[in-house]
Formats: sequence, structure tokens, C-alpha cells
Amino acid sequence: MSVFDEFIKNEGNSFPGKTYEEELLVPVFNDQKIYLFDVMFDIHRAHVIMLAEQNIIQIEAAKKMLAGINKVAALDKDTFTYQPEFEDLFFLVEAKISEEIGADLAGNIHIGRSRNDMGIAMYRLVLRKYLLDFLKESYRLSEILLTQAQQHARTYITGFTHTQPAQPTTLGHYFLAIYDVLQRDINRMWASYATVNQSPMGAAALTTTGFPINRQRMCELLGFDKIIENSYDCIGGADYLLDASTAIMTCMVNTGRWIQDFLRYVTREAGYFKVADTYVQVSSIMPQKRNPVSIEHSRSLASSAYGDALAAINMIHNTPFGDIVDTEDDLQPHLYRAFEKANRVMKLMYAVIATLEVDKEMTMKMARKSSITITELADTLTREHHVSFRKAHTIASHIAQKTSEEKKELYDWAVSEINAMIPIDHVSLSEEEWKKIISPEHFVEIRSRQGGPNPLEVTKMIQDRKQQLDAQLKEYEKTVDELNCRRSKLLAYTF
Repeated sequence: MSVFDEFIKNEGNSFPGKTYEEELLVPVFNDQKIYLFDVMFDIHRAHVIMLAEQNIIQIEAAKKMLAGINKVAALDKDTFTYQPEFEDLFFLVEAKISEEIGADLAGNIHIGRSRNDMGIAMYRLVLRKYLLDFLKESYRLSEILLTQAQQHARTYITGFTHTQPAQPTTLGHYFLAIYDVLQRDINRMWASYATVNQSPMGAAALTTTGFPINRQRMCELLGFDKIIENSYDCIGGADYLLDASTAIMTCMVNTGRWIQDFLRYVTREAGYFKVADTYVQVSSIMPQKRNPVSIEHSRSLASSAYGDALAAINMIHNTPFGDIVDTEDDLQPHLYRAFEKANRVMKLMYAVIATLEVDKEMTMKMARKSSITITELADTLTREHHVSFRKAHTIASHIAQKTSEEKKELYDWAVSEINAMIPIDHVSLSEEEWKKIISPEHFVEIRSRQGGPNPLEVTKMIQDRKQQLDAQLKEYEKTVDELNCRRSKLLAYTF
């Protein structure tokens, strides 16, 4: 017997072939069991209730159906294992319900619906939960960022542009910038939630059904905000996946950027931050090491979450505008894993930031170096001595260059030496002016325009954002409570 003949023999003579079973049906079944088990039964319950309320099935039949559904739903899902006679979890569940209430009643649960609209509804319900879970962790991280921003409104640090020391600012100003980016990420999540939380139920395979179903009632029972009206759109549209994917990708890119900053700030050379002992590991051979593994893993997980979300987008790309429910069985876990990893990032960085130690002396020391207050020299020459700004900038640039060449800092110069380098006869800085020019505190203090690092301005921004965050948290809790209430009513429904 040839290798080819032996392969054909092992594959079998009927569907599913051994390879198809092992490499597709079993992995898909296991994914469905992990992610879709509970929402599948919720859809069964809601559909039976709707069928009975519409007089499509008798009340007594509906009672038996619900009893059978609830009994099977209460089983340990680990006891559900792939069986070749059933294509997937859906058909195995239907068979188990049949064992409880009979094949005819169990079969009638499927009146007026399809695997298409049901599958998409399941995906949307699961994705809705992932979005809400991620929002919860994002709000938690938001709270600690505001707390730390408030505590460090007068912690002076070096602000960087092009990876180079640029100007003094405060750690509070920096944390607030991270916070504001995160809020835009949160807004994108809510926009994605609005797209996701729409009901396709009633679209059936593609064109609805001849049975007098109530699509709005299904929407209400399952906690969706509204129905997707066009039934072709229900089945063909996949932009709810794209919205969720791009939202998590954007958030992870944004988050990864400041995580990268943290890895620089915790180095011995920088010495700005010290990660709590509970979130560092000691080297197996170098006992002096404090490896910031919590931050390193967060950076890696953010990239991995981005990759999983991008994989979902790539799997949708160029798929036909129609039913892709079966291939979505391969796609959806990528997106779920993206959210799971992103949640881990949020939790880890919350822990790091909540317990972070900041060396204020070191940050101030660095904020006085690298001539980063030199902008204030140009500003002072223009503001106080009426030198044109371009000329003032040229003078400041020359002094910064001279400082670097002589390996000095600005505070090493006497004001007389600075005045000697200002080639304008009528301009002479006072000792007080020079002290202010080289002072990070003064630099920050006078930058009190809206959004600037001035501590009072930063405090004002923090207070504004605390009020906004409180309102957002209430809206989030209201949304979660409403969904929990609807599900409780669904589970407790009696005829």
C-alpha cells in the first residue's frame, strides 16, 4: 500500500476526514466551549421566550424547552467533548437538549433563526463583555494616573523630544498627558461598543424569515442597544470586528510608548523611578540586578495584543460580503486574546504606577542639566529686553553650544560671563534674571497658559478630569448594571 493510499484509508470515507477533524473541528469546538458556551444558552432562552410571546409555539412547549435548556446549561461544560457525529458545540448542545425534552421540541427551538444570525449574536455578546472588562481596567488605570499626577504636580522632570532633553516640566504634567491619551482610547472603546452592541437576531440566514418573529424583543432580552435593521448587513457586515480591533490596537500602541519611557526611567543611569520589590526580579547570577520584569512583560504583551487584533483584521480582509460565520470561528479567538492580553497590561501597569517610588532629587538634578532652560533665556531677552526673538534664539543657541563644548551646565556660568556672550550693548541681564533663567521651577511656574505645566494649571486640569471621570464611571456602572439586570430577568423568566 502506498503512502497516499494509507493516508486515504486513515482519513476515512465520510465527513469529517481525520485531518479535518483533528486540525479544525476539535480546536474550533474547544474554542467555542471556552468562549461561547454561556451566551449560546442565553440566545436559546431569549429565542424560546420570543417564539412563545409571538404565539409561534405553545406556552406549554416553551416551558419544556426552557426547562431543557436550563438543565443542559447547568452541566459542567468540561464534560462537553467533541464527538464526530456532531459538527460542533451547537449541534452537540441541541442533541443534549433533545435527550431532555425530545427531538421535536428541541428542533423547534430553531424556528425562525439560523446558525448565521445566532453565531454573529454570540460573537457580539462575547465581544461586548471583553470591551466592558477592558473599560473597567482602563478606568482603574485612569484613577491611579490622576492620583499620581496630583501627588507629583511639583515634581520637576526633564521633558524629552526626539529622545533628547528638551525642557523642564513636571511628572504631574507628564502623567496627565498619559491620562488624556488613555481617555481618547476609552472613547474609541465606547464607540466600538456602540457598534458591537447591536442585535442581528431575526436576520436568520440572510433574508429574515416567514415566521412572525419579533426582532426588537430579541434585542431587548439580550441587552443589545438596538437591532441592525438590514438583514443582509446583519450577516455581511464585519465592521464591528474592525472597530474593536482598531480600538485595541490604537490603545496598545499608545500604551506601549509610555511603557517604553518607564523602562528608560527605571534604569540605574536615569534613576527617576524605582519599581516596588514585588514587581522586580533578581538576576540568577547577578545579585545586584533589579530587573523591571513587570514593565518588560507589559511592553511585550501590548505588542502581542496588537498582533492578535491585527491578525483578526487580516483574516477579514478580502472576505466576501456575506456569511463568514464558520471562518469567524478561527478569527474570533484572536480578538478575544487581544483583549485578554491588553487587560493584563492595564492591571500590571496599574500595580507598577500605584506603588512607584520617584526620586525627586534625581529628577530635579537632571532637570537642571543639558541647558534645558535655555529657551527661557531667549524668551527673557525678547520679553524683557525687546530683542527680536530670532536674534534672541541665536544668542541662546550660541550659549547652549558654548556650554556643551566646555562641558558645563548653565548654572556654572556667572551672569557676567553670560552678559559677555550677549552681543548687544544695551542688554545686560541681572543676577536675579539669570537665576530665574536657569531655574526649572521658574521655567515651569511661568508656563501657566492653559494646558501648561504650571502646578496650579496642572491641578486645575486634574480637578476637571476627576469630575469627568466620576461621570464616566457612573455611566459605565449604569451600563453594566442594566446588562446584568436584563440577564437576570432572562434567567428568571417564567411563563
